[in-house]
Amino acid sequence: MRIINLKIPNFKFPKIKMKGIENIPEVNIDYEKLEKETEKKDKKQYKPTEYKTIKEIFERSTEIYSNKEFIIEKFNPKGDFEYISYKKFREDVINLGTGLTKAFNLNNNERIVIIGENTYGWYVSYMTALCGAGIAVPVDKELPANELENVINRSKATVVIYSPKKKDIIKKVQDNLPSVKYFVQMYSDDKLMGRDIGLNTIISEGKKLVESGDDSYIKIKIDPEEFKVLIFTSGTTSQSKGVMICNRNLAENINAVSAYVKLYETDRFFSVLPLHHTYESTIGFLLPMAVGSSIAVCQGLKYIVPNLKETKPTAMLAVPLLVENLYKKINSSIEKGGKTGLVNSMIHVTNALKTVGIDIKKKVFAEIYENLGGNLRFIVSAAAPIDAKVGKWVQDIGIMFLQGYGLTETAPIAALTPEYDTRVGSAGKPVICADIKINNPNENGEGEVWIKSKTLMLGYYENEEATNEVVKDGWFNSGDIAYMDDDGFLYITGRSKNVIVTQNGKNIYPEEIELMLGKVEEIKECMVYGKQLKENDKELTITARVIPDHEKMEEKYGKDLTDEKIHEIIWEQIKTVNRKLTSYKAIKRLEIKKDEFEKTTTMKIKRFEELKKDS
Repeated sequence: MRIINLKIPNFKFPKIKMKGIENIPEVNIDYEKLEKETEKKDKKQYKPTEYKTIKEIFERSTEIYSNKEFIIEKFNPKGDFEYISYKKFREDVINLGTGLTKAFNLNNNERIVIIGENTYGWYVSYMTALCGAGIAVPVDKELPANELENVINRSKATVVIYSPKKKDIIKKVQDNLPSVKYFVQMYSDDKLMGRDIGLNTIISEGKKLVESGDDSYIKIKIDPEEFKVLIFTSGTTSQSKGVMICNRNLAENINAVSAYVKLYETDRFFSVLPLHHTYESTIGFLLPMAVGSSIAVCQGLKYIVPNLKETKPTAMLAVPLLVENLYKKINSSIEKGGKTGLVNSMIHVTNALKTVGIDIKKKVFAEIYENLGGNLRFIVSAAAPIDAKVGKWVQDIGIMFLQGYGLTETAPIAALTPEYDTRVGSAGKPVICADIKINNPNENGEGEVWIKSKTLMLGYYENEEATNEVVKDGWFNSGDIAYMDDDGFLYITGRSKNVIVTQNGKNIYPEEIELMLGKVEEIKECMVYGKQLKENDKELTITARVIPDHEKMEEKYGKDLTDEKIHEIIWEQIKTVNRKLTSYKAIKRLEIKKDEFEKTTTMKIKRFEELKKDS
């Protein structure tokens, strides 16, 4: 799908001063003695929920938590965050569903494209489809006009619901989409004119019907196996495919997470990842709704820090690039405050105390907490491998760090870290509704991840051949390379389509080397690949394509560095990394990249697009 140049903004944190630590009584305990008295954790799985459909969750939660806040959003950029209750959400969904199915005669097989930024209108539209108004087609808001037109045509959509920010692009493609019955703008009161209509108008029409006694929409029965969501993959290694998801797939995600992580109605999720992606729409939306939690909608990447402080969330779903940048910026502020040694010492002290049930991390690292809103309880990282050092640091400052693994095809969860048995560096254990096996493992136990799960897709949309290529006897062949430890924890080491094969048959997984390069301060981002230097070369040259961290380099080496000097500095760092690698994995060539990598919306580098530039 669309290539997106997502750039993480330059977060700013004040200097961390660590004042008043000496006044915390627990700090003065003999922690070395306590460390020897470590007790084993109870690693018992929680009792899971047993939902069959999302409508079941919707009806239960909007009744039980009726008067509680659900969506928290800043509709006016200069205004305050507004609170929308579960009751209001329920009414809007039922009214929109009634309006679409009765006033505008949509049947439950018609496709509803939803495109826009994370916003209340998106949540309402998606839930309306899941509860019986049609088949939801969440679409990447960054698609250019030609690709948006293609997706709408491929999905055979009859309704397109869009946010006001997407109005111009919708107008651009409208005339080329004769099969679309209605173009519906969120937050608009416009009456039907041609094919254009405001979402509020449809909700109002539905409300009139509901108030007159029409309960047809809420009575729609949902078959758990029925095709209800069509999601086009981001296509990091190939062209996008349409993934068909049913209610059972989504509901089983909720059941699976409930067995590994305890959530409460007092929790507040921070929504920063795009909702068209299954990770955010399922775990960042449907999951908090199921437990009565609230969702704070981030205004955009550059507003992450102020929005965290304003909304004070307890949970954040993230991708590695985001977590790593928060880690780097916070540690940079600690370093500037001259407190690195003190922070490291206090991590050791608080870790020792925690082993005997004394947790003072929130007191000791209060300044860091405040910069993240003050209430952050856990961060979940998924979509790509992350440097274990970063995850360990998150745990060390007292925030639970969980990792998940899955794909759009598994809607998305296949493995998750249990909160009662965290293993930083692992992608987690197979969730309770999934079996995972390593197919044809090598001498190191590494092989392709095969998944059999209740969350597994119905298949690829109008592409039975592609479905049969990846699903064999109920096992989904993920294309990811991993090994499992003796306790059943999964460790992703690479992607089979990215593997570099040497002439003597050795496999090199770029992700392993990229994680090592990611620890180099002078490197902001990198991509490792095998480059054919000459047309007849049979051996590929291991090459690192690197974006330098110019801010860090200026800080360490001074201003006005030449291209040659930058290359020289980074090459010296690469030589250090090479010494830690087996000889055949060593990087032989360095390319300095001056522009951004092309990425998916979950910030994974589009390797095949990058490599096309060389052809």
